[in-house]
Amino acid sequence: MRQVKRYPVEGPNALWQLYRTVSPWKGVRNFIFIQIARYCPILSVKNAIYRRVLGMKVGEHTAFGLMVMVDVFFPELITVGRNSVIGYNTTILAHEYLIKEYRLGEVRIGDEVMIGANSTILPGVTIGDGAVVAAGSVVHKDVAPGTFVGGNPLRVLERKSPS
Repeated sequence: MRQVKRYPVEGPNALWQLYRTVSPWKGVRNFIFIQIARYCPILSVKNAIYRRVLGMKVGEHTAFGLMVMVDVFFPELITVGRNSVIGYNTTILAHEYLIKEYRLGEVRIGDEVMIGANSTILPGVTIGDGAVVAAGSVVHKDVAPGTFVGGNPLRVLERKSPS
């Protein structure tokens, strides 16, 4: 079950009310630095941006692939453990703006986790140490340590042993 905090809104949809919840200047600043990090081929520079500018917690030797998109408005709610790989074009969200509410949730990705390309990680999920997320997956619930998951909806996948 995702751990998100819900905030009801009155009036227009929650996205119209975005700048009541986060400074527009924070959004612009974060957007610029996230775009730099998305295209940066130097992993240590990319991680420095995530840690020092955006306030993410990123473990040693973690590698973010090209075009990874982290949450623009709440990157400080994202934690990634050591020696993990976040695949090409993955999106990691810590917020959801809906019609009648918005939701915030910490994203915790453990140590030595492999996230396949083009995956989406939704707010409030924890991905345990050593887990593997198949390419193109939507992670909408917690993933137990050492589990191989994939798809949309997300499910546990089994590797068949050779016959």
